[in-house]
Amino acid sequence: MPKISHKGIDMPASPIRKLTPFADKAKQQGKKVYHLNIGQPDIETPPGMLNAIKNIDFKVWAYTASEGTLSYRTKLTAYYNKLGYNITPNNIIVTAGGSEAIVITLLTCLNPGDEVIIPEPFYANYNGFACQADVVIKPILSYIENGFALPAISEFEKLITDKTKAICICNPNNPTGYLYSPEELDALKQLAIKYDLYIFSDEAYREFCYDGRTFKSPMHLDGLDENVVVLDTVSKRYSACGARLGCIITKNKSIISAALKFAQARLSPGLVEQIAGEAAVDTPDEYFEAVNKEYTHRRDILVQSLNKMGGVFCPNPGGAFYVVASFPIDNADKFCQWMLEEFDYNNQTVMMAPATGFYSTPGAGTNQVRMAYVLNSDDLEKAMACLEQGLLAYPGRKL
Repeated sequence: MPKISHKGIDMPASPIRKLTPFADKAKQQGKKVYHLNIGQPDIETPPGMLNAIKNIDFKVWAYTASEGTLSYRTKLTAYYNKLGYNITPNNIIVTAGGSEAIVITLLTCLNPGDEVIIPEPFYANYNGFACQADVVIKPILSYIENGFALPAISEFEKLITDKTKAICICNPNNPTGYLYSPEELDALKQLAIKYDLYIFSDEAYREFCYDGRTFKSPMHLDGLDENVVVLDTVSKRYSACGARLGCIITKNKSIISAALKFAQARLSPGLVEQIAGEAAVDTPDEYFEAVNKEYTHRRDILVQSLNKMGGVFCPNPGGAFYVVASFPIDNADKFCQWMLEEFDYNNQTVMMAPATGFYSTPGAGTNQVRMAYVLNSDDLEKAMACLEQGLLAYPGRKL
């Protein structure tokens, strides 16, 4: 029998989706499953985006330019310049989702065996992207006790070798919801200049900042034009995860030129998606204000409910729509599976993502769980009531 590749063997499975078979079985048994495991919002996609698709009148569903249509990139430029990025359409390459933006960036900027430092816990699929690109993730631990703040720069310097080429951040962070401060970003700037490193900035959750806090990007920092690559997507901003539309943004012309060759190899991003994306830029501010208010309310329900449970600790995140909480349990993987296989409360249960899948350091996060507050308030409250009973009944509970 022919064998699959080493890379196929090494490619990690998604910890966010790996419990799906157990959730499916629970549903077949008639249980109501509250999905807190995945960042799929229930917020409605902006009507302008959907209407643009409904009103399409082209006769041929044709290729677009490999870097994306000029009309969409021009519209995106206006959006980013409103944020103070000071770019032109030539600084953008449109991609098939934020995932492709990350993979192309890794392939463009790093050689096989090169290292990228990423604060952990981090978005689990970074492991898969690194596997595809043959690069090495060097994790640097952040800690739940201080809300997963950026580790000290001295800790970063301990990891830097002659193979270190980049630092990657997700801001606001998935999975922790942590929002990096201007001071933390400035510290990263000094590090990038000192060691001539790229900063990859995953900004999928830029619009979701709470309690009056403001978002700051490495693109706002002077002196980093050649170092910064922004990775973005419409998935979360417009609740359009199925659109698979993202982009790479950088002022580094060499990166744009090389990344375009990878973009040409996959031909082009989707035409329909870009038509919808172009319309999305006109989404009124009121939409985001309402969404922000809704997510703030959901966050407060989740965090307050969790911290009332015995032995549970959950930091209050400043952005995104995730939390990582520590539970009084022996093993998060076992607990999350047990909740689906063995437990129900009034014929209901909760699906969560074990935080171990968001760490690379062995043994880290074994008692932590990531939850996405993407359900309506009523469902969140029911899910929390169910989770509280589950923690009390779990055989592996640690007192």
